[in-house]
Amino acid sequence: MLDNGRVSTDPSAEPDDVADQPEAPLPKRRVALLAVIAPVVLALDVVIKVIAVDRLEGREPVELFGGLVYLPLIRNTGAAFGMAEGWTVVLALIACGVVGFILWIARRLRSVGWAIGLGLVLGGAAGNLSDRIFRAPGPLRGGVVDYISVLDPWGRFFPVFNLADSAICVGGGVIVLMALLQRDYDGTRVEKKKPAGSTSAGSTSEKKAGE
Repeated sequence: MLDNGRVSTDPSAEPDDVADQPEAPLPKRRVALLAVIAPVVLALDVVIKVIAVDRLEGREPVELFGGLVYLPLIRNTGAAFGMAEGWTVVLALIACGVVGFILWIARRLRSVGWAIGLGLVLGGAAGNLSDRIFRAPGPLRGGVVDYISVLDPWGRFFPVFNLADSAICVGGGVIVLMALLQRDYDGTRVEKKKPAGSTSAGSTSEKKAGE
């Protein structure tokens, strides 16, 4: 009788063919979802800003909901919610970098959550960037049109903002949530797994296909 070698009695041992099994297929690409969300946000932002400039410029803020919300018209040369006032050129260049980065990773985008988050951020960033490029006093120096104020007509309770700012914040929140859930933009999921035979509390990470 031929000797086929020793047979392992270790219950944690796995057959050799397990390592050769093909990986689970990745989810389908989600570029189309991003390509729908971003232009919709950009279009809404541009249209609302055009209406805001036409109806609100040179007038007192409009009071809504008994003073809960006001609609003033402010030209913001800073970042979202009035931060970094006067850094218009720098902020415009940063926005260009953000837009370019999102477009670069879009080709590997396979997660619905990431597509929604990045679509909102891309649309919002493009909306405010269009103000900085096309509005007075000139390219990369234009003031962003803000028109929403909470509890105070001139933003003394909370900085005046616009739809693009809101889209950026919501999109950023979705991205943070996906990161906390260990979901990557390329459709993989990072899971914690103990090394084989390890009894310690330490663990290693591995990436699996997932949404």
